[in-house]
Formats: sequence, C-alpha cells, structure tokens
Amino acid sequence: MKPENLLLRSPTSRKLTTGCEILDECLRGGFPCNSMTEIVAESGCGKTQLCLQLSLCAQLPISLGGLDGSSLYLHSEFPFPFRRLHQLSRSFHQSNPSIYANHNDNPCDHVFVQNVHSVDHLFDIMPRIDSFVRNSKKRFPLKLIVLDSIAALFRSEFDNTPSDLKKRSSLFFKVSGKLKQLANKFDLAVVITNQVTDFVESSDGLSGLRIGNLRYLCSSGRRVVPALGLAWANCVNSRFFISRSDKIVCKEKTENDESGPSSVSRRAQRRLDIVFSPYLPGASCEFMITREGICAVQA
Repeated sequence: MKPENLLLRSPTSRKLTTGCEILDECLRGGFPCNSMTEIVAESGCGKTQLCLQLSLCAQLPISLGGLDGSSLYLHSEFPFPFRRLHQLSRSFHQSNPSIYANHNDNPCDHVFVQNVHSVDHLFDIMPRIDSFVRNSKKRFPLKLIVLDSIAALFRSEFDNTPSDLKKRSSLFFKVSGKLKQLANKFDLAVVITNQVTDFVESSDGLSGLRIGNLRYLCSSGRRVVPALGLAWANCVNSRFFISRSDKIVCKEKTENDESGPSSVSRRAQRRLDIVFSPYLPGASCEFMITREGICAVQA
C-alpha cells in the first residue's frame, strides 16, 4: 500500500457490537473492521463465549451495531461448543425477531464452522476463504472471521531451538498477513484468541514488551503473559485481555431444562482490559457470563 492511499481511506471503520452496551462503550463501539483484534485469556475466562456472541451479532443490521453479515469460525480448540452456540442462538433469535423472515430462521445457519488442525491446514483453507467470500450467494455476506485459537496451532509443532523459533516467527507474519489482507479486501472484522503462559521475570526486562506498556497481567491469582511472545504481539493491531477472579458477582437460580433439575449458578467476575490499540486508550470493563451471553457488570 502506498502512503497516499492511506490518506484516501476513511479514518474510521465500521465496528461490530459485542451485544452489550457497556462493553461497547468501553471499546468505543465494538470490534473494528479492516483490523485484526486479539483476545488473550487463560482457559475458562470467556474468550470463546465472546467470540460466539460476536459471530451472532455480526448478523445484526448496521443500524444496530452489526455488520449485516455472516461469520466464519475457524476452530482449533476441540471439540467445538455447538451446544453453547445453539443456546446463545435461541436467546439471540428471541431478542432480535425482526431481522429474520420467519420464526423458523436459525441464526446458527449464518455461522460457518471450520475445524483447523495445523498451521499447514490453515494455509490450505486461506484461498478457499477468498473464494467463499467472493462467490457467496447467501443472504448475509461474510463479515467476520474468528480464529480460536492461534496458540493451539503452534503448541506442539515447534521446538525451542533458534531455527524453529525463526521459522515460527516467519509463519506468524504469514498468517497475520493473510488475515489482514482478507480484512482489508472484503471489509471484514478479524478476531483471534490466544492463550497465556506464566510470567517469568527476566534479567534484561524484556518480558514487559510482550504485552504493551504492562509488565505482566494477572488472572486467577497468577501472573501471566500472552503466549507466542513478542514476534506474535507485533502481528496484531489490538490486544484485549480477559482475566478472572474468585469474586462471585451473583448467584442465580436456574430453571428446569433438559440438562437436569434447577440449581444455583455462581457467576464469577471477569474483566476485559485494553492492553494496546491504535484507536483506543487504556480502559477496562467488568462482566459476567450468563445463559443469554456476556453481560457487563454495572459499576
């Protein structure tokens, strides 16, 4: 891209709502198109829950914060939570009946799930995504790509040797380059999840560079840093971090359903922090995960 082309581009891009007004306010409208946003969290913090919710919210009309489009969910953490997606889909359909032609329309029909087994498999899929977007005759054009998670693809394929680390870094930029190309070409939002590792203090003080201006992050009483290190951090446009604490936000009694008798559900507190972003100042928002989806906690 030439420098003069940057001046011709709109200074603001379309945003995808999270489905929660308070979270949207924290993120200045939601997740941006023409950009690659990373969600970092340890297991069980809600990063997949948020991605599932975004996949449904993409179907909303632009006037309601959606992208009037469908979603492609690239899933490397097995098994895929189909049951949870259908549960969220039912609540989403009930909350937004006007965007579907009849009661039999299923929001899940516009969330396309593709398993990804390795980095090589991901590169095999990339050209098909381009073709899928251009030739789609569906009601909703593809407007969101989720990759959940990037760390799982690199977890066991590379050793901690200089040659493997160099090869891995090269693949990071190749993966991010392909996804950013798709985002810019088709005006898509790209969301990627990442895992965490325990923070280890280094004598040279470079560990802090991996996560922007913060030296480390805390979740469940642990000091952690995003997985994949500094090379991958340079590949993403924005990084959001979700943490979890032992504090219980509320206790909620659930009604009988096919899964079993009614019980008391304990809602653990989660928090989303903006670690770095070219368009957002540092901010945070507390939220909880309910049966209907992610919901911010009123301050």
